[in-house]
Amino acid sequence: MSPKDLLLALVVVLAWGVNFVVIKVGLHGVPPLLLGALRFALAAFPAVLFVKRPKLPLRWLFAYGATISFGQFAFLFTAMYVGMPAGLASVVLQAQAFFTLVFAAFFLGERFRAQNVIGLLIAAGGLALIGLQSTGSGGAGAQAMTVAGFVLTLCAACMWALGNIVTKKVGKIDLVGLVVWASLIPPLPFFMLSYFMEGPQRIETALTGIGMPSIGAIVYLAFIATILGYSLWSRLLSKYPASQVAPFSLLVPIVGLASAALFLDERLSAAQVGGAALVMAGLVVNVFGGWVKQRFAAART
Repeated sequence: MSPKDLLLALVVVLAWGVNFVVIKVGLHGVPPLLLGALRFALAAFPAVLFVKRPKLPLRWLFAYGATISFGQFAFLFTAMYVGMPAGLASVVLQAQAFFTLVFAAFFLGERFRAQNVIGLLIAAGGLALIGLQSTGSGGAGAQAMTVAGFVLTLCAACMWALGNIVTKKVGKIDLVGLVVWASLIPPLPFFMLSYFMEGPQRIETALTGIGMPSIGAIVYLAFIATILGYSLWSRLLSKYPASQVAPFSLLVPIVGLASAALFLDERLSAAQVGGAALVMAGLVVNVFGGWVKQRFAAART
């Protein structure tokens, strides 16, 4: 990978890692479902006027928008609103990689490999360790986490994984066009849920009293995390093998944890640190396990 493209990959990692802190900032002034509606409305307009609609059936466009766009962020924003720390959210959300394996086996007939199973078991242990902390104090000075926040983040990871299956089904396609046009799907259901669950009074109060931090968060989520992030990511995937690009996503939780500690003063208990380390170790085994196995076999022969 060229130095320029390596820098672009790191820009994506930074944009997606800091994204969790930005969500927390946005939620201070805007309720979660309304925040989702504003994010995707801004991501869709005016971008749809300049980006070509991807060539795929409408049902797949709706499926992508309903899962990876609406479903994922409806759960994630709500999770972080009801007590999921930003740093831990960036880690737990990576369970999507293992949900994707399960869904791919069920819907696409793909087989598990040894490194997939080992990585899944290691990460599951880490998630269990993190989850257990939601029922206890977490230790002195540790960031509090609610059961609801943890479970909803896992639901968000599940929806992301379903979106990955949709992406696999549609095949090779312009990812930027898919993201932009699929952003037309979430605003209406987000607004409807916000109206019925958060109420017109909260919506009016949030919109009339919206401050610059919330506005900045919405702009960041729409343009930096969504459009810029996916534009650069799709460019890298078009130039390099997925096996060379995908490992950079392992850095996102590291940036998420670091930025949450820096900007939000989030602190993790020893158990939470151990759980996060196990999740990351499981991801590493899942991504690099096959390569290590091949190199070991080649060395033996």
